[in-house]
Amino acid sequence: MSLAEMVREVFAPEGVLARADAHFTPREGQSAMAVAVAETLQQGGALVVEAGTGVGKTYAYLVPALLSGERVLLSTATKALQDQLFARDLPRLAQVLGVPVRTALLKGRASYLCLHRMAQARQDPSAHDRGVAWVLAKVEDWSRGTRSGDLAELTGLDERSPVIPLVTSTRENCLGAQCPRFRECHVYLARREALAADIVVINHHLFFADVAVRESGMAELLPSVRVVVFDEAHQINETGVQFLGTQLSTGQLMDFGRDLLAVGLQHARGLADWSGLSRALERAVQDWRLVVGDARGAARLRWNGEAPDGVPGDAWQSALRAVALACAQAQEALDTVSETAPDFERLYERGSGLLARLARFAGPANPDAVRWAELGATQLRLIESPLDIAEAMYTRLLATPTETQEADGWPVEHAAGPGKAWIFTSATLGDDEALTWFTERAGLQDARILRVASPFDYAAQAALYVPRHLPTPADPAHSLALADWLGAAVEQLGGRTLVLTTTLKALRTIGDALRQRFDASGAVDVLVQGEWPKRRLMERFREGSEQGRPGCVLVASATFWEGFDVPGDALQLVVIDKLPFPPPGDPLVDARTQRIEQAGGKAFTAYALPEAAVALKQGAGRLIRHETDRGILVVGDTRLVAKGYGKRLLAALPPMRRLETEEEWGNALQALVDLSWGMARGDGSSLKQ
Repeated sequence: MSLAEMVREVFAPEGVLARADAHFTPREGQSAMAVAVAETLQQGGALVVEAGTGVGKTYAYLVPALLSGERVLLSTATKALQDQLFARDLPRLAQVLGVPVRTALLKGRASYLCLHRMAQARQDPSAHDRGVAWVLAKVEDWSRGTRSGDLAELTGLDERSPVIPLVTSTRENCLGAQCPRFRECHVYLARREALAADIVVINHHLFFADVAVRESGMAELLPSVRVVVFDEAHQINETGVQFLGTQLSTGQLMDFGRDLLAVGLQHARGLADWSGLSRALERAVQDWRLVVGDARGAARLRWNGEAPDGVPGDAWQSALRAVALACAQAQEALDTVSETAPDFERLYERGSGLLARLARFAGPANPDAVRWAELGATQLRLIESPLDIAEAMYTRLLATPTETQEADGWPVEHAAGPGKAWIFTSATLGDDEALTWFTERAGLQDARILRVASPFDYAAQAALYVPRHLPTPADPAHSLALADWLGAAVEQLGGRTLVLTTTLKALRTIGDALRQRFDASGAVDVLVQGEWPKRRLMERFREGSEQGRPGCVLVASATFWEGFDVPGDALQLVVIDKLPFPPPGDPLVDARTQRIEQAGGKAFTAYALPEAAVALKQGAGRLIRHETDRGILVVGDTRLVAKGYGKRLLAALPPMRRLETEEEWGNALQALVDLSWGMARGDGSSLKQ
């Protein structure tokens, strides 16, 4: 029996999954995807699958992967999805299928406790802060019992905690085999387990970090697997370009200065002015950051000349030279003691790398790349990257493996059996049949394409409404008008609303307006992204009005457009403030636009419109997550129904029924209220509305 036939039987109405789970529902789309994955596993090559919400894509690739007997690499978008795959989906399915399989979880360095750096952390000046010291003590206590060293085990540790960089390593500061705690190192133990496993779960950041620098442990792992699966594959292009270029941040330089001070005082006190060298570097970096102060209004600054836009060229270059001089002085001191301790040797290598990147950014950009400066809340980051990952994917990963043998005394290359099998899947990969939005940027034009529609009955479960009375998004009053109109609906529903904004300005405006409306009455909890950690926001929103608390409205941007799953009636209304076109002025957007126009294409049709269609589809996907969910999607942008291109955007959305008038909107909203009351009474009386 072929693998495809085995897989088809597993998903059959009387198959293994149906017998193991009384709630399993056979889905034609899920079975079709699983068979396509099985065929690709057997034949090699690349398969791209867009699987709509509810298809069950995780089982559709896991079943053939487990039954194939191949070594498999599974890459997901986030560490949270990694944990879910490793701790829940894989063991559950392996048990159902009766397949003995050894699995491993592999994350990046920043996810694991570094025992060596934890021992040094108390010497860091920030450790004198009471809050930092308390968290550090908690980490030290946990370290005595953990086996994996995965910081995700430590409940209550904020991902933004300043303690994390103190107790984790980076590629630059890791001592490798020279570390005195190497035998106990959690990073290397995780890599050894991965090399011995049948299925290894990683994330996209880890994968592309290794493609770029060959350091994450994947260098040994990737050649040993024949099957690679990318879940949430729509993120791999943006993730990949972050790692395939060159980066330098003020944070890296400041970390180097702090480590210089700590290691110098620990191993060579009195042999150099470590405090002076560290302070000199810190001052130079701070002065450099201040040069960009007047340009604080933009998150990303275009950089086509000798300095980023809005930054004086002479001042920029002078500040860069001052940072380089401070680094060079640190290097001179390190050179005199580099053989006395492994820490010094590694610090010297880090300094050399920083000086090389400073020199790179002091000169002109690569003509085939885009360069920009990125302003964060605490640091400045310089980036030079390719416009997409197509070339890297094609030349470094997807090329058919060959082996060389001699024929008549001459070396002859031929295909070494079936090549690697590459599976790329997501609920959103484009808005055309060829999925060109994804395939062209990922170098996958020759891949097999499969689109599997969602099994949900969107016409019955969801409705779409565009309030036609709102001002256009170009009107400064748009956000306030949307918030004012939305407030009544939020109050009627008792929360249950997710507002997705396209800008941080709109997020603040809408969040503030809703706060003014509800804070006094306490009828609804208004949650705004950035005020709490993301995990806490998600947990509070999912709880809804449980235990007598008010329901929630969450105003969010960026990461909440995808990966936020709220099945049930805690979410019944999703509001998108305006069409999510790429932000004008963004350096990467501008460079991609120019490339299309220089080739004779139309950037709006070929780039901006597909980008908006995919993002709109992702945002709308937050609404219906289960067969029993009911809800309304509101798009507060009249261009969706007034402009000709709106038809293409509407076609990208799930086939929801359309609400044309304010009266229809009001009736649909009341039906959701009735549904919630019916569910609360337990009679489900409004489910058919």
